[in-house]
Amino acid sequence: QVQLVESGGGLVQAGGSLRLSCAASGRTFSSYAMAWFRQSPGKEREFVAGISQGGAGTYYTDSVKGRFTISRDNAKNTVYLQMNSLKPEDTAIYYCAAEAGGRYYSTVSREYDYWGQGTQVAVSS
Repeated sequence: QVQLVESGGGLVQAGGSLRLSCAASGRTFSSYAMAWFRQSPGKEREFVAGISQGGAGTYYTDSVKGRFTISRDNAKNTVYLQMNSLKPEDTAIYYCAAEAGGRYYSTVSREYDYWGQGTQVAVSS
């Protein structure tokens, strides 16, 4: 069992930055691939970025490449999402997710085993 708690969301102007954190419980954090998804009102949950168990592998959706960076610190049981050059279309609830099979590149939400409660990110124009 893994419990995930996101933090770091907020309101920021376009062009600004935020760093999201996701703290995980349990001693097996390093065995899970991790990812960030987001969901806007009226839209399906979409994949944002994923990272492999050791952190060497990362994968991003095209719309955030070059602006967002996913990283993890297994000693702290935490995964991060650094978001730069934010745009109004980045406004959403951001969720972290854990996947037991190592498929950090999976963009399919149902393949993830554990989810956090989400943190709101709002970008004003």
